[in-house]
Amino acid sequence: MASTADFRTGFTFELDGGIWSIMDFQHVKMGRGGAICRTKLRNLKTGRVLEKTFRSGEKVNDVMVMRHKMQFLYRSEDVFVFMDNESFEQMEIAANLVDEAEKYMKEGDTVDVLIVQSEPVSLELPTSVELTITQTDPGLKGDTASGGGKPATLETGAVVTVPLFLSEGEKIRVDTRTGAYIERVKS
Repeated sequence: MASTADFRTGFTFELDGGIWSIMDFQHVKMGRGGAICRTKLRNLKTGRVLEKTFRSGEKVNDVMVMRHKMQFLYRSEDVFVFMDNESFEQMEIAANLVDEAEKYMKEGDTVDVLIVQSEPVSLELPTSVELTITQTDPGLKGDTASGGGKPATLETGAVVTVPLFLSEGEKIRVDTRTGAYIERVKS
């Protein structure tokens, strides 16, 4: 058991039959009455985001989450196959758990697989990844970085808005949290 005093970003606990991770929290002392803790939670299995307020000192069941570095091998219909980098064991993860992460993963990439009670519940990608542009309108000479943007399809199928001067075959860095273009990668 843990109390609201133990809350921090990334803390995981059980609530209403689901496993939740704290994305953001704030302890607030009310003028009259006790303190409260406002939280923004994410369900590790469904990805659903919820805002919930707890009374100070309220107890929750904390959950132990194991992080395993695993390499993405391939996708087979509705499962993704990963390999543990230490034991070389392969693990199949259902496509619904991978969800949005699929847009930024390519074969051979290493990700953190979050495991609760010997069962994978979610993936954590690095904050940024390098991907190659496979399709976009041609860049024009004289276009600048601040002159707007155009859609570009990446090697994983994700579509991001990039500056006008970029063209097919160039590598870019993309933020996996927001899906936004960060910078061009020099080869």
